[in-house]
Amino acid sequence: MTREDKAVPAAAPLAGRTLVVTRPREQAASLCERIRAAGGQALLFPVIAVGPALDLTPLEDVVRRLDDFDLAFFVSPNAVHHAMQFILPRRAWPAGLKLSTVGKGSERVLRGYGFAHVIAPQEGFDSEAVIALPEFAAEAVAGRRVLIFRGDGGRELLADTLRERGARVEYVTCYRRFCPDLDPALLLQPLARGEVDALLLTSSEGVRNLRQMLGEGGLAALLPVTVFASHPRIVAQARAAGFEDVVETPAGDDGLMQALVNHFG
Repeated sequence: MTREDKAVPAAAPLAGRTLVVTRPREQAASLCERIRAAGGQALLFPVIAVGPALDLTPLEDVVRRLDDFDLAFFVSPNAVHHAMQFILPRRAWPAGLKLSTVGKGSERVLRGYGFAHVIAPQEGFDSEAVIALPEFAAEAVAGRRVLIFRGDGGRELLADTLRERGARVEYVTCYRRFCPDLDPALLLQPLARGEVDALLLTSSEGVRNLRQMLGEGGLAALLPVTVFASHPRIVAQARAAGFEDVVETPAGDDGLMQALVNHFG
C-alpha cells in the first residue's frame, strides 16, 4: 500500500504528507500529534539531544541564593524542566521571585509547575520580544538582580541589554544540548523512497547538526526538500546550508501548523 492509498479524512489538510519533525524528542510530542490530527505523517528525527548539565555545582549554589534575585528568566521548556526538577525537591520557590520566559511552550510548562503569573511576550517569541516588554524597560530593571536559566551557551542579547539598562545579570546552566547519535537511515531511507515532503526546523543549532548527522552526501540528498523554519535566523542558516525552498513561519506550533496547512492544503 502506498501512502496515497492510506485512509485519511477527506478534509485533512496534510493528508498524504510526511513531515520531518526535528525538535528534541522531549519536546516533539505535541507537534507530532497535531500533524497526525491534520492527516499527515510525523517522522521524528531529532537533531538536538538534551540532558542535564555536566556540572551541577552552579545550580546547587543558585538554589541556596534564590532569595537574592528579583527575576528568574527561563530560555526554553528544557530550562524550565531541568531547573524546576532540581530546585523544587530541595526548597520552595521564593514568594517574591518573579518568573519570565519566552514562547508559549515554556509558559505552559511553568504553569504546569504551578506558577500562574508568568511574564512573557504574547507575540514575537524571541529575545527581542522579551526586552520590548514593559517589565524589562530600564526603569523596571535598573538595580534589579536577574537570574537566567539556560543551556550550555546561547544568545547574549537579553543579558547584554539588561546590563545596559542597569540590571545585574547572572547565568546558570541547568541543561546541555548535544548532537544526537542517530542512524541517518531513519531519514535517508524514506527520503530515497520519495516519502518526505517537508523538513521542519526550529533551531539554528539543529541546522548545523544535520550536516554532522547525515554527512555531506546525505545532506545533499535532503536539500531539494521544502524547509519550514520558525525564525529568520533559522531561515538564514537553512539557506546557508544549501536549502533553496525555505518557508518562514510564525513562531510556535500554531504558526507552524498554519503555514503547513496554507502550503499543502
